[in-house]
Amino acid sequence: MSLSELSLFVLGGYLLALVAVALVARRARADASPADHFLAGRQLGVFVLFLTLYATAYSGNSLLGYPGEAYQRGFSWIMATGFMIAIIVCFHILAPKLRPLARRRGFVTPGDWMRHRFGGEPGGAALRICVAALMSWALGNFLLAQMQAMGELTEIVTGGAVPYLAGVLGLAAVILFYEHMGGMRAVAWTDAAQGALMVVGLASLLGWLLSEVGGLGELTRAVAEARPGALRVPDSVERANWASSIVLLGLASVVYPQAIQRIYAARSGQTLKRSLAIMTFMPLTTTLVVTLIGLAAIPRFEGLGQLEKDGVMPLLLGQWADSGPIAMALAALVFLGALAAIMSTADSVLLSLGSVLAVDLLGRPSSAPATTRLGKRIAMLVMALVVALAWNPKLDLWRLIELKMELLIQCVPAFLLAIHWRGLSARAVLAGILAGSAVAVVPSLLGVTRIGGVHIGVIGLAANLAVLGITAALQRGRRAANG
Repeated sequence: MSLSELSLFVLGGYLLALVAVALVARRARADASPADHFLAGRQLGVFVLFLTLYATAYSGNSLLGYPGEAYQRGFSWIMATGFMIAIIVCFHILAPKLRPLARRRGFVTPGDWMRHRFGGEPGGAALRICVAALMSWALGNFLLAQMQAMGELTEIVTGGAVPYLAGVLGLAAVILFYEHMGGMRAVAWTDAAQGALMVVGLASLLGWLLSEVGGLGELTRAVAEARPGALRVPDSVERANWASSIVLLGLASVVYPQAIQRIYAARSGQTLKRSLAIMTFMPLTTTLVVTLIGLAAIPRFEGLGQLEKDGVMPLLLGQWADSGPIAMALAALVFLGALAAIMSTADSVLLSLGSVLAVDLLGRPSSAPATTRLGKRIAMLVMALVVALAWNPKLDLWRLIELKMELLIQCVPAFLLAIHWRGLSARAVLAGILAGSAVAVVPSLLGVTRIGGVHIGVIGLAANLAVLGITAALQRGRRAANG
């Protein structure tokens, strides 16, 4: 049996298991309310909450995009571990204050926080819609990246038996089914299994690569022989890009709607605290590992292009499978773990996108069962649109990450600042977001993605905060003048 045949068999069994989980989750639901469908009734415990956070954070971007970037950039991509750690640090700024409020007020979507914080102010409704629009853009972009990753992975590992488009269509249909049937409960339960598979699979692949080459020292020597530039000391522009990436990923990832909704879904504050404590160590066991996997590919593959580099992981699996039946079984496990991670992110993104569009953008009540039905219908329409866009991929996975983060980071003041700064007004936040978004979008349309190594979205955030600060100061001055 070949790796492609074994992978098809494993994939079929896994998809049947997902269908079974969806049916069980549907029977476990308490009611048809948005809180039950989108937040699993706010009853996620430590283990499931940790694994759903983990499986959502480490997605197709991590398992295909990050090895591809390490392959292209060399050892400088070690900075990926730093920005994944920054995400956890920023979570600790937001989560302790947001979760108790969410519990008391019954928040379901990020917009519920916006209503609570800015709802009665001039500009509050416009701010909520603006934030919802930016979040929807980011989620749609993120979903597109997952669809591309699913199609690429299934096509390469199955040897073309499942073509790219068939992989996208088939897996999208399965995701829609179990999410429609079981909501967040099905998503979280499948994430738990997917997260465990990912950890085992990555550890196995890295172990094989290091044993083949003779350890980390020999890996470094092999990379140096194949491409000496991969070991160069980063110049000032690269170092600026390191700092910029840490700011971009660290801040923007915290305001992902699916991340915010997992804060809402925790059974208790202690549950959330323990889950985040475990998450602190995952960059070392995941991001560092996929970086080393990408580096190990440098002496094995020559001349992979901008889009081809995203196939580094499945290409390595094919080589591993050729070394014996045990290796083939483990390679199939890694394939399943990688695919599971991608699907876990796609289902979380789709679930959040349905709720954000229905509640925050269209203004439907977050407590009505009709809103749940609308969110499901929106999810189906969005998935159809994203699958159409994934038909002919134009951008590599890392660039898709950057595109969504550069706009999503403009929402940061509405959460991280507003939850700690009581006097911050809706108009000041809205003015900052509009300014920052303009700074991020206009240069991107002209083909400018970085200035001196700094992401255009980070420069946009600086403009965002400057305009916010000036507006807030002017408002304070007017209030003081009026007595």
